[in-house]
Amino acid sequence: MEETRIAVLSVIVQRRESAQQLNACLSAFGEYIVGRMGIPYRGKNVSVLCVVLDAPAAVINALTGKIGQLEGVTAKTLFSQF
Repeated sequence: MEETRIAVLSVIVQRRESAQQLNACLSAFGEYIVGRMGIPYRGKNVSVLCVVLDAPAAVINALTGKIGQLEGVTAKTLFSQF
């Protein structure tokens, strides 16, 4: 069994039209998602998501990369040390 890491994926969506693609990416990796929280910040016209993952590092990096390629979407990941 491949070693997994716990990570927090932070996502800022500035282009609402990308939300459907973002949700499709998250659904494709759903087996690795422990939980997620999304906050629409209407005052700045953005949405902020926090996704907790338990997955191999390569899987987390792949998801972060796919999301980061979406237009108007920024994604960064913080990994646990174990």
